[in-house]
Formats: sequence, structure tokens, C-alpha cells
Amino acid sequence: MNEDIPQVTVDQIPEGAKILDVREDYEWQEGHIEGAQHIPLGEVPERYGDVPADEDVYVICRAGGRSLRAAAYLNQYGFDAINVIGGMGAWQDAEMPMVSENGETPQVR
Repeated sequence: MNEDIPQVTVDQIPEGAKILDVREDYEWQEGHIEGAQHIPLGEVPERYGDVPADEDVYVICRAGGRSLRAAAYLNQYGFDAINVIGGMGAWQDAEMPMVSENGETPQVR
């Protein structure tokens, strides 16, 4: 089922790309990509209308499993969703910029 889901590494995400973070609220609060859209995986079926249908969407989670499921779901409905391999863990390991919502230093756990 997932062989045909496009996948990229964190360093292959184009500048200015639309990013959808499907992690849970507590994960988002601790650290996320500035400007990313946040819809927890469990809410994607009821909120997929909030996702832009006319541009590529790079879907990210902690390590790549939840985002792969979300990308597969979205692509069934005509979206251009691309899974980010390694997720926010890889983003953090690459020392790419993050922001937090809790006033702490952004981090991924």
C-alpha cells in the first residue's frame, strides 16, 4: 500500500514548502517547524479539508511512521502528500530550526 507514497529526507524539503505535522499536541508544544500546520494523526480524517489540495504537502511526525499513514490517507483523496523520512528526529539531528509553544528550548523527544 505504501510503496507508491513519495518520500523525502529532511534536507530534500524545498524552502517555503507546506509542512503538515501529525504529531500529538504535547509533541508539537515541545518543538516544531515554524510555519508548519498541525493536525494530530487521529484528527486527519475529520480535518483533511484544512490541508491545501493545490500544492505539495510534506507530512512529518516523530520518526516517519505516523506521517507515512497520514500521507497515504491524504493521497487516497487526491492530495499531493509526501512523507518525510526520519521525521522531526531527523530534523533535530540535522540541527534545523525549530520553535516551541511552551517557552522552553525547542526539542523533539
